[in-house]
Amino acid sequence: MKSSTLALAAQLVTLGCSFKLVKRENPRVVKADLHRRHVNPLDHDRLRRRDTVQVSLDNLETLYFMNASLGTPAQNFRLHIDTGSSDLWVNAANSALCSNRALPCDAAGVYNANDSSTYEYVNSIFNISYVDGSGASGDYAKDTFNMNNVDINRLQFGIGYESSSPEGILGIGYMVNEVQVNRARLDPYSNLPQKLVDDNKINTNAYSLWLNDLDASTGSILFGGVDTDKFEGTLSKLPIIPESGVYAEFIIALTSLGADGKKGSIFENEQVAVLLDSGSSLMYLPNNVATSLYNKYNARYDSTQGAALVDCDLANQEGSLDFTFSQDGPTISVPLNELVLLMGYQRGQPVCILGIGPAGDSVSVLGDTFLRSAYVVYDLGNNEIALAQTVFNATQSNIQEIQSGDDGVPSATGVSHPVSSLSVQGGGGRINGPSVSGSPDTPNPQSSDSGSPAATPMPWHAAGAAIAGGIMMGFNGF
Repeated sequence: MKSSTLALAAQLVTLGCSFKLVKRENPRVVKADLHRRHVNPLDHDRLRRRDTVQVSLDNLETLYFMNASLGTPAQNFRLHIDTGSSDLWVNAANSALCSNRALPCDAAGVYNANDSSTYEYVNSIFNISYVDGSGASGDYAKDTFNMNNVDINRLQFGIGYESSSPEGILGIGYMVNEVQVNRARLDPYSNLPQKLVDDNKINTNAYSLWLNDLDASTGSILFGGVDTDKFEGTLSKLPIIPESGVYAEFIIALTSLGADGKKGSIFENEQVAVLLDSGSSLMYLPNNVATSLYNKYNARYDSTQGAALVDCDLANQEGSLDFTFSQDGPTISVPLNELVLLMGYQRGQPVCILGIGPAGDSVSVLGDTFLRSAYVVYDLGNNEIALAQTVFNATQSNIQEIQSGDDGVPSATGVSHPVSSLSVQGGGGRINGPSVSGSPDTPNPQSSDSGSPAATPMPWHAAGAAIAGGIMMGFNGF
């Protein structure tokens, strides 16, 4: 966005007090199970560079989605959950895309306004577009939304009469990133998390995300709640970093990166803005950090694929990457077997990639290769992120409410020296990144290119991108 747009959006942000967890027999929490569908993560990230906001939640080899419905009687949908965008939108039954029966729109669901007695027209300004010219446009409307047997009446959403994706999207980010605000300069509307608060379904605009491990078929999202059996130890609260004074995306400060339990062995005492984006398949790190890791793991960058190829046996080795946030903040360890992704087979042999790409000149992103190892609480009301090490394949559940109040979270503590501000300009401009131990600038001799890899195509993030007027910022190589 341009700074003028951010200044206008700043008037829309309301600060709340700290959240606290309350255990009740019947907590005011709305739970949705997340299921997975296999896709090619490289194709997914490549097609999702765009000039507005982020859409869809995918998990490297798979996309996460939840089952929900719209309308009366109910019209069923499979919706991708995306923490990086803010609009719910679905395809119209009579759209040009979905009228072509060769495409799988029916599997994800289509919406017919004429079939719903609770449909309300709002306007015709819905228009979410991609840098490659794809996207969706049509009407904003209101209708009854249902997930896990919870009705939300008169929820505003977009109807894609023109669309290039057969999948519906459920964006649950900040309202300042809604198309209605970003493109039409109108006031925000209550998207799903805020509408749950407005309708007294939950206590505060906060939710927690548990993706589970790479091999698991399901994860979960809790609106207004936390499941304390899904993480180890305590939650550590970190401030979300505003961009030009506006809380628009889930950006926090990464201060050190280590390997194999050695905190800060790759870099330490730095302040790198990172975006926690469940809509990104891979993580995208500063270029010199990515190069250093390619060297460390003998990855061979293939510019034609936009990926770093690695020996699949790396997934069987012990080791981890260890991400620390703020000086005394939490460390999230990502096992190597969560970083090595099986892409397919060639001549009977498995082909794997390392789930890390270079950020180019855009903000660094911690996508699903990181987020599966973290239990994350997104507190939009108080502009905080709470992190803890996840418990993979947890079989028990202990759901507690998140409430507004001054007492905080009983199972969470704030870090004592948080990084609360960083320069996040034009998507970053972090071509060199932090100082890295060793010799990260030495090209990997096994690389398929003669030098360091060029930036991998990655999702576009509007709030840090200075593109509100349609200006697209390109990617630079190393």
